[in-house]
Amino acid sequence: MVGLAVLGILVLLGIFVATKSFKVVGQAEVMVIERLGRFHRLARSGFNILIPFIELPRTIDVRYFESDVTGIKRVTAGHTARIDLREQVLNFPSQPVITKDNVTIDIDAVIYYRVADPQKATYAVQNLPYALETLTRTTLRNIVGEMELDATLGSRDVINRRMREVIEEASIGWGVDVTRVELQSIEPPRDIQQSMELQMRAERERRAAVTNAEAGKRAAILEAEGVRESQVRRAEGERDAAVLRAKGLAEARLAMAEAEAEAIHKIGSALPEGQAAMYLLGMKYLEALPTLAQGKNSTIFLPAEAAGVMGAIGGLRELVNKTARSTFEGSETSGSQRNPPPKTQG
Repeated sequence: MVGLAVLGILVLLGIFVATKSFKVVGQAEVMVIERLGRFHRLARSGFNILIPFIELPRTIDVRYFESDVTGIKRVTAGHTARIDLREQVLNFPSQPVITKDNVTIDIDAVIYYRVADPQKATYAVQNLPYALETLTRTTLRNIVGEMELDATLGSRDVINRRMREVIEEASIGWGVDVTRVELQSIEPPRDIQQSMELQMRAERERRAAVTNAEAGKRAAILEAEGVRESQVRRAEGERDAAVLRAKGLAEARLAMAEAEAEAIHKIGSALPEGQAAMYLLGMKYLEALPTLAQGKNSTIFLPAEAAGVMGAIGGLRELVNKTARSTFEGSETSGSQRNPPPKTQG
């Protein structure tokens, strides 16, 4: 029984020594190994052998920002001997910050960092996550304290860049490389939010009114341009129509003049010499007599200008006689041709 007890103790001791002597480090992880309380080396990823009770891994502080089933965010602190070399996210609750115009706002920020030097991250700072969080808070208060509320709400990129520059400069001695700093949310007080909503609504209404006014102005301009164009087109059409009517009237008058000239020529050739003018004058006189007699209290004594009337009648008679003679002569010629005289028998 004693032998079994001793054997069991030796087995447990061997297991304990093995757990303390053999360490398997994962990928992208390192362990800080101390020998007799002083830094000795870094245990890289893979299988590592430690001297029991002489070489021990050094633990560092870590913090986790988690949400429970109810959605409430909680910060969990702990210790670990394995230092993660991957990029990590440090999230912490929002904090109140006072702007330059004395407005208190809640800002929620998040930091992305990576441990570049595990030895410095272990020995240069006592609690790395808490140090980064405190540095972020103070830097954020200093930057926002120099800006007014409107500038703070519209300058997230500027704030992120300035915070990253300040935090990265201060964290170089801690063996940490800060990759990004982001502001997740900026929440002004409720009354400020209501004022901003009213201002935004008024600005949108103003833009809508300006847009409607611009649209009305453009519509009026287009309508005026359309009226002007239609008037121009109408004037051009009337001008073209007047030109065409004038051309038609001129051609008609020219045709009438040519026809009248031809008629006068034929009348002059049909009448004796010097009678054509008297004939035309008398015809015009006869045509004007009904017009002169249309008015009331108009009395005309005949013969009025009897010489002209008699000349016209005489010319008309001469024209008729000449026409009749021409017709008669034509008839006799035709008859003589149709009925030749009988031949005399000798």
